[in-house]
Parts: sequence; C-alpha cells; structure tokens
Amino acid sequence: MAMNSCPDPSPAVALFRSLADPARLAIVSRLAEGEVRVVDLTRQLGLAQSTVSKHLACLRDCRLVDDRAEGRQSYYRLTRPELLELLRSAEFLLAETGEAVALCPVYGDPVATELSAS
Repeated sequence: MAMNSCPDPSPAVALFRSLADPARLAIVSRLAEGEVRVVDLTRQLGLAQSTVSKHLACLRDCRLVDDRAEGRQSYYRLTRPELLELLRSAEFLLAETGEAVALCPVYGDPVATELSAS
C-alpha cells in the first residue's frame, strides 16, 4: 500500500503526538472497550481526575473522543473506529520490528539504548 504524498505532515504529526503520551494511549485503549466515565478511568488507570480530564480534553480537541451526558454523568467514547485499526497496525509493526523501535537512539528508551550500546 503506497502512502499518498502529503505536502504538509502537520496533521499526521499532531495525530501521533496526541497518541504519544502514555496516559492518553491508555485512555484510548480503555475506550476501545466501550464507553466509560472519568471516575472509572481514574480508578482503572490510577490517575488523578484532573489528569484524566486534561487528557480527555486533548483527545476531544483532536476529535478522537466525544462524550454524552446522562444525568450528571458524562460517558466518553471513541469517535473514529479507524483509530482502532491504526493501533492494531502499530501493534503489528512493533511485533515485526522486535526491539528496533524501543532501542531507537532518537525516540527509544534511553536506558535500553545505552545498555545495548555497551
């Protein structure tokens, strides 16, 4: 599958940045299972309510999640099912590349990279 030439990579960069934070990726992974309230995310992920709310706002600004009110509760859900396919593709790519990405000297784990260089 060939990628379309994209003169402006900014949207792709923004998308991947929105997913690059471990907390946001954990939230997206949980939302892949279905709707959830902030209070449930805080319990399941062990994060403060303000942290979860901040990350949900970021994902909402990127139009990756949305919420619906039910009484006094808000339920969050993924808005784009394509995101799940992107994450599945990423998992496949990571499985195929082994530790190469994790040991990448630019973006990988600095401790693991230093250990492999020794």
